[in-house]
Amino acid sequence: MAHKHGHGRERIQFANAEDKQEFSKYPTKAGRRSLSRSISQSSTDSYSSAASYTDSSDDETSPRDKAQVNTHGSSDFCVKNIKQAEFGRREIEIAEQDMSALISLRKRAQGEKPLAGAKIVGCTHITAQTAVLIETLVALGAQCRWTACNIYSTQNEVAAALAEIGVPVFAWKGESEDDFWWCIDRCVNTDGWQANMILDDGGDLTHWVYKKYPSVFKKVRGIVEESVTGVHRLYQLSKAGKLCVPAMNVNDSVTKQKFDNLYCCRESILDGLKRTTDIMFGGKQVVVCGYGEVGKGCCTALKALGAIVCITEIDPICALQACMDGFRVVKLSEVIRQMDVVITCTGNKNVVTREQLDRMKNGCIVCNMGHSNTEIDVASLRSPELTWERVRSQVDHIIWPDGKRVVLLAEGRLLNLSCSTVPTFVLSITATTQALALIELFNAPEGRYKQDVYLLPKKMDEYVASLHLPNFDAHLTELSDEQAKYMGLNKNGPFKPNYYRY
Repeated sequence: MAHKHGHGRERIQFANAEDKQEFSKYPTKAGRRSLSRSISQSSTDSYSSAASYTDSSDDETSPRDKAQVNTHGSSDFCVKNIKQAEFGRREIEIAEQDMSALISLRKRAQGEKPLAGAKIVGCTHITAQTAVLIETLVALGAQCRWTACNIYSTQNEVAAALAEIGVPVFAWKGESEDDFWWCIDRCVNTDGWQANMILDDGGDLTHWVYKKYPSVFKKVRGIVEESVTGVHRLYQLSKAGKLCVPAMNVNDSVTKQKFDNLYCCRESILDGLKRTTDIMFGGKQVVVCGYGEVGKGCCTALKALGAIVCITEIDPICALQACMDGFRVVKLSEVIRQMDVVITCTGNKNVVTREQLDRMKNGCIVCNMGHSNTEIDVASLRSPELTWERVRSQVDHIIWPDGKRVVLLAEGRLLNLSCSTVPTFVLSITATTQALALIELFNAPEGRYKQDVYLLPKKMDEYVASLHLPNFDAHLTELSDEQAKYMGLNKNGPFKPNYYRY
């Protein structure tokens, strides 16, 4: 009895406020210490991106200051390290396994070389998947020069592999803003070679050629653009009467928008967040700004893992879709204090302002899934009263004077391509669409396309989709003559009118 009592007294003694305070202080300090230790160990980048070789070099020399040649003696490229080409070749071969439709297009058209004479200057994310596209264009007869549309998304070893086979590539992971434009310029401005086709992602290359090399711009046979942002810029040019070449809006082709924007983001949003923050999604309060295809994909994935998701929207139609899908539609300022994660995918600017960043709670994660880095006002965070602390590659803690931290990913740039990878198969769909758009514009008879922005013909959208069906052992039903007549359709398609919304 006494023993029990003594035991009880120990417990009561322990509940003494000062003791308790003293006791609870230690584990957190020790915990903090071990946490920072484990973070510093993990910041050796080994976990980042599939590009396991991308960040492992300690070489701080800018690629612009290095003299490098490939094994064929060419130095018409600028990559991080040409010696990584072999690793890059493996990455490309792995990507080819899941891009069978693009490879089959390559095989079908290799004989007739539909791009012979095409001089394509390209500005995209330089990953193993894009490399498969670039090598397909080369196999179809094109000459290509390539640069990156994002300063973080290049896989260095893939860029090296392309430079090794003789594609002039100007890109590396972690370029500065100045490097970014220098690379674009080196692609366009070269002696004895003038581009006659542009393949763009985001519109920066188109913008540069239009501004700096108007004579080149006027002679281009066509522009193929694949992002919401870039397409928006093309329509602005067209509206102002300044678009003097035909352009193909690949973003709004069904095979891009409904697959890349929706399904790709549905898988890669979680990948990017997990790799950078190891966050547990169950029960987290998340706000997604924008409920277009990208927003829809993100929300589906987050909801499936048990996050509590709300949406911000400017468009009543998208807002109503969000409501029907079971999401609350709110204003960002109404919910910002409660949120654990804030994700932008609007294509707009200043969607998350400094005032909203000031009101976020401690530990809130902020990231962007839109193409440009304009959505979060990152510039306003580079002010003297805030401390930036690099925790891992692409992860910054921004610390307010009162000790509050906000976790900013990829400095507000595209989360999935900056911090993780994207599913190869979905990119096969987009890349096949891009290749067909280039072939179509390059070979179109005089006058078929005027100086305007066009959608890919539906027949081509259907063709791209059909190339991908064998992967799933999917068997299409064929219309009988009677059915085709009843529906007023050709048996071979197109199966839907142009105004049909999938």
